[in-house]
Amino acid sequence: MKSRFEGNILGFIGVNILAAIIIFFTIGIATPWAMCIKYRWEIDNTTIDGKRLQFVGSGTDLFVHYIKWWILTIITFGIYGFWLYINLIKWRVENTEFIN
Repeated sequence: MKSRFEGNILGFIGVNILAAIIIFFTIGIATPWAMCIKYRWEIDNTTIDGKRLQFVGSGTDLFVHYIKWWILTIITFGIYGFWLYINLIKWRVENTEFIN
């Protein structure tokens, strides 16, 4: 099985600048949308065994989860933060699929 990443430095810089602008001008509220932009670029530029991957997650869906996860982190005085990261990875993988 051979994996390839086809992104380039200009795309990487562009996506990160766009994400930073979104986060800055929304005072962090749109962070889930910025994260989805970055995830989409990374995953859409990846192939595994000749099959291209596609990210199908949305900022709105992540926003709902994000709020829930942060509330749980605050309620548990930061302890849930360990699970927040794991849940974020799970969400990202669940929203990644092969293009037929």
